[in-house]
Amino acid sequence: MAEEEKKFSKELIGKTVVSKTGKKFGQVGDIVFETRSGELIHLILANPTQYIDKLELEKDRKGNILIPFSSVIAIGDFLVISEEDII
Repeated sequence: MAEEEKKFSKELIGKTVVSKTGKKFGQVGDIVFETRSGELIHLILANPTQYIDKLELEKDRKGNILIPFSSVIAIGDFLVISEEDII
């Protein structure tokens, strides 16, 4: 990955999470990562929309909704995820 493509995690916090079809999921509240490797594991969703309630997504012990980072397909003004990869 070229240097200009790298993003700091603090740049992702607060970004709106949407599906590639435009459905809004909420915002990035935090990021879960593997401390040894630095691998990004999950996005913790803040301010989830009503659309999320219909989906049975994984939650952490505190009840926060987790989105697998592997489902992220684009990062820009929004974080675009592949809905098929999380259901």
